Amino acid sequence: MYGMLYESVQHYVQEEYGLEIWTKVCRIVDCKHNSFKTHQIYPDKLMPDIAAALSACTGESFDFCMNFFGKCFVRFFSNFGYDKMIRSTGRYFCDFLQSIDNIHLIMRFTYPKMKSPSMQLTSMDDCGAVILYRSGRTGMSKYLIGQMTEVAREFYGLEIKAYVIDSQNDITGGTAGPIKLTDGPLTVIVKYRLDFDNREYMAKRVNTDAHPSQLRMPTVNLNVFLELFPFTFVLNHDMKITQAGEKIVETWIMHNPGANPKGFIGAHVMDLFYCRRPKDTTIDWDTLIQMRAVLFEFELIRTGHNRAAYDAVINMDFENYDDMLLNEAQTMALEKAKELCEKKSNELDVEVGEEEIDPATGERRSSQGLRSILLKGQMFYIKDVDSLIFLCSPLIENLDELHSIGLYLNDLNPHGLSRELVMAGWQHCSKLEMLFEKEEQRSDELEKSLELADSWKRQGDDLLYSMIPRPIAERMRMGHEHVCQSFEEVSVIFIEVMNIKDSGSNNIQEAMQAVNTLNQVFSALDEEIISPFVYKVETVGMVYMAVSGAPDMNPLHAEHACDLALRVIKKIKNHHEADVAIRVGINSGPVVAGVVGLKVPRYCLFGDTVNTASRMESSCDPWKIQLSNNTAMKVREVGYKVESRGTVKVKGKGDMETFWLLEGPDDK
Repeated sequence: MYGMLYESVQHYVQEEYGLEIWTKVCRIVDCKHNSFKTHQIYPDKLMPDIAAALSACTGESFDFCMNFFGKCFVRFFSNFGYDKMIRSTGRYFCDFLQSIDNIHLIMRFTYPKMKSPSMQLTSMDDCGAVILYRSGRTGMSKYLIGQMTEVAREFYGLEIKAYVIDSQNDITGGTAGPIKLTDGPLTVIVKYRLDFDNREYMAKRVNTDAHPSQLRMPTVNLNVFLELFPFTFVLNHDMKITQAGEKIVETWIMHNPGANPKGFIGAHVMDLFYCRRPKDTTIDWDTLIQMRAVLFEFELIRTGHNRAAYDAVINMDFENYDDMLLNEAQTMALEKAKELCEKKSNELDVEVGEEEIDPATGERRSSQGLRSILLKGQMFYIKDVDSLIFLCSPLIENLDELHSIGLYLNDLNPHGLSRELVMAGWQHCSKLEMLFEKEEQRSDELEKSLELADSWKRQGDDLLYSMIPRPIAERMRMGHEHVCQSFEEVSVIFIEVMNIKDSGSNNIQEAMQAVNTLNQVFSALDEEIISPFVYKVETVGMVYMAVSGAPDMNPLHAEHACDLALRVIKKIKNHHEADVAIRVGINSGPVVAGVVGLKVPRYCLFGDTVNTASRMESSCDPWKIQLSNNTAMKVREVGYKVESRGTVKVKGKGDMETFWLLEGPDDK
């Protein structure tokens, strides 16, 4: 979202609740921005986060805060002069509702990265209206209600009641986008009911009685519309084209030279056109009937003028077409297609020879062909024929584009300013919007690439942190090549899994069974490792090694080591692995720790403390926890129950007094 939205929130929260509340809100959401820049992009999730924090600080509901933020934005944008744009949309609130999409379209030239929603006025009555909201963001439904109510009150003097009557894919409190359970794109769709006094608008704009002279007028033939609007087409209930102006048929044949000229009439509209505006709209009868006040933009789908297309036209059996079944427009277009084929067949080889090599890259480039035509207009329902007619005009920027589409000035509507606009070379918003859409697509692709890169980085970090402790890895990233550290006292734990029968057997099934059993036991041990209190060092063969007190210093290392030992004994017993047993040895003392190796580096512990801990494990009995004297003295003082085992002969140490750990202080 652009900073202007957050500027409005900051200004009015400070004005309404004070600077202290705003500072507290920023501290809760960890917002580092002292101020917001109007044209800078900020995270979408910041809006609901601020609303949730303000709700916690003031006791207001989350929905109230989002509604308040919507009102704040309407009050705030008047400082930029946008209130004049709102007032200019029409005399009535319904005029504004019909113009919301056009306002967003104009605003995108000032805010090119704006991801604006789509809103259409679907129905009206004396008591209000219904609007349909589409967006890729979730959780903004209450924000929009605040905007609508404030616009109605501030600019039209209306007190309205707005509420949601239907919602799809919307998630309260989040703006990341709807959750995708399928590969297809999902859109948030919310239908609002706005209750307000709409009688004056309905009386003057909708329910106006016809003048008696109009009632005496004869019926107008539909062909009159097709002559006045030569790019117009008529749709039936199945969204199939039943009639069309001669220029749109001619243009379609020119842009699709290999197609049957008679295929335009009777085809489904979405087989021939792509709906650019409004976005994500289902093209069916019920939808279009509700959206008769909305401007549509359709882009003609074409095959393009490449060699294969021209060959298809050249090889077309024109003689066998039944000319009696072609209307005048199709016949004229067919004749032009023939002429175009003859002309292009003679020129194509020359053109390809001159243009097929790009001088900048030295590589072959594809033929551009004719540019696609864009039609903009409005759907009207004609009761006499029970059909929809799309009254439209082509959007053409200048003479160069006129020729690139394959049209001439005489092809354009004789009325209106179509010809004058082309001659003057005026820039049309829709053409600029197409450029913006392309840039937005590139921006979206870049964002997806960055998200993918972040995902890969997180996976790499997770893998690194599974091999090396996070603090050590961070120090190595800062350039510390030799990361070595001494610890005055830690507790080292060794756990050995016993009675797993591999015994050097050549039986593959027994070996696989041994590996699976060992994996289950070690995975159970991993689940009991609680960072940062205990760190898993490594596994060697049947032995599992962990440490408490390193790499994060921990004065309670002995207690945490004993707690881990008691938990794993209990957990492995509950697993009921046949014949499997474990034994645990723990010793406390000083160690030196560091990262060893370049390929598959590991965090290793060195010192006599490690050797003694290993001896405590190797001389232990199954399902027992053997402690050295140092560890036993520490945990006994804090309530752990230990029992002297007596003197044990330890390899390399001689006779040592050791202890059994029986239970923790909480088990008594």
